[in-house]
Amino acid sequence: MVRSLWTAATGMIAQQTNLDTIANNLANVNTTGYKTQVNEFKSLLYQSIQTKTTSANGEDRPSGAQVGLGVRNASIASIFRQGPLYDSDSDTSFAIDGKGFFAVRAADGNTYYTRNGDFNFTLATNGNMLANSEGYPVLDINGQPIILPEEYTVSKIVVTSDGNLCYPDEVGNPQPLGITIGVYQFNNPNGLEKLGGSIFQQTAASGQPLNEATNNNLQRSSIIQGYLEGSNVQVADEMVNMIVTQRAYELNSKAIIASDEMLQQANNLRR
Repeated sequence: MVRSLWTAATGMIAQQTNLDTIANNLANVNTTGYKTQVNEFKSLLYQSIQTKTTSANGEDRPSGAQVGLGVRNASIASIFRQGPLYDSDSDTSFAIDGKGFFAVRAADGNTYYTRNGDFNFTLATNGNMLANSEGYPVLDINGQPIILPEEYTVSKIVVTSDGNLCYPDEVGNPQPLGITIGVYQFNNPNGLEKLGGSIFQQTAASGQPLNEATNNNLQRSSIIQGYLEGSNVQVADEMVNMIVTQRAYELNSKAIIASDEMLQQANNLRR
């Protein structure tokens, strides 16, 4: 009976974590560049209560008997499906159509990656620097912050689908400035460590970032100016998953109640 109590308890704990993940997805339905997360489960160890043997008549029993000891969360994976693109009034809003990530450099000197292209030009010591909402500088294909001299009017900057920054000449034709927004890919994006604000950090599991500008084996992403990538959370799917999770949690709680009643009946046998 104790085994059944523990098994049902592990199921309730796993479903609680699953519900936490669903709630986080729903909370970030309007977060720019957010990628939905899903729980993956695995069974715990099995306990053998009967091994492969023979009966009293010498007949073979080809299979033993094993009882599972419950379930646990194996991982919480992100689904890097392309999110919808929304029109933005800002000229420094950029959406990525493809598998790439923007690179930003935090105050600690480390490079992080994001799909959130809600950028702005901010004053720097030697010009205007392209930065995200946290003030982290956006990096170019050489891993350097994107800084424009003060004589450029930032509202006139045009960015091509390849990420090249252009500025109009005397007759109004955009001319390349020799600066390209860096876009990077990973062999295993699910291995990235998720931080706050749609920021990801590379890990040993994700592998090294692959620069789309220098790696010809990658399918290049497109940068779309004036758009932002929305969250790829599907509200209807999350609501269905929530109902399934609640029912699974309820079933595990009923298993605990049933085990408790059976233990109570066993205790009453001595009366």
